[in-house]
Amino acid sequence: MERGFLDEDFTRISVTQNSLQELKEILDQWNEENPAYSCFTLGKVDLVPTVEEYMALLWCAKIQVDKVYSRAINPPTFLKKLMNIIGISEQWVTTRIKQKRDNKCISWRNLKDVVLKHLDMKKRVDVFALSIYGLVIFPKALGHVNEAVTDLFDRLDKGFTPVLAILAETFRSLNACRRAGEGRFIGCAQLLLAWFHSHFWKVDKVSYRVFSGSYFLLKEVVATPMRDDISMEKWIAILQNLQEEDVE
Repeated sequence: MERGFLDEDFTRISVTQNSLQELKEILDQWNEENPAYSCFTLGKVDLVPTVEEYMALLWCAKIQVDKVYSRAINPPTFLKKLMNIIGISEQWVTTRIKQKRDNKCISWRNLKDVVLKHLDMKKRVDVFALSIYGLVIFPKALGHVNEAVTDLFDRLDKGFTPVLAILAETFRSLNACRRAGEGRFIGCAQLLLAWFHSHFWKVDKVSYRVFSGSYFLLKEVVATPMRDDISMEKWIAILQNLQEEDVE
């Protein structure tokens, strides 16, 4: 492609595009056997949470984004991590560790006692934060905090961002439910709901400023009364009939 500017000057542009055929053939072979990134398909619109959106919703923008959490190669034992976080004797922790299927965990009932009664206020806050990660963000075993959560929590104060781990767990759980055609979503349902609302909530046809530093969507979701007068079938019908212009 050539474009003359003056009699003697010209610019030559080479336009080359990669062929997508082989990629499409591989995708067709995989069919439904692999995770889909279109977590929610509404008419012709595919929606999927992004790293940037989850960072904004969690107010994690100030955390070092280049330090992505991944499980340590030789992490301390579950016992040692709990002792470090809780600040209680080895005997107390040992007698309260349980085995749930393939994972070690500790019950919220035990952690609640620490939150309410620990003499060190910082430890109270740390254990409360650990409980939020274990019960809300990564709810593996109901009523218990999983061993893997303590590994992530142990590294948060070192500047590692948990956003990608949260997002990956969301994709993994949604894909597992999709494959089975049913199942319990294992992840932060509240965060997923807030993300979902961010694409549909509108005031006078103007979207909320979700990425504004002064606007906290999670607080908005919590403060908004949940509709309990609409059946599941009705919600399904509402979502199935959404138009492209309804999705921000």
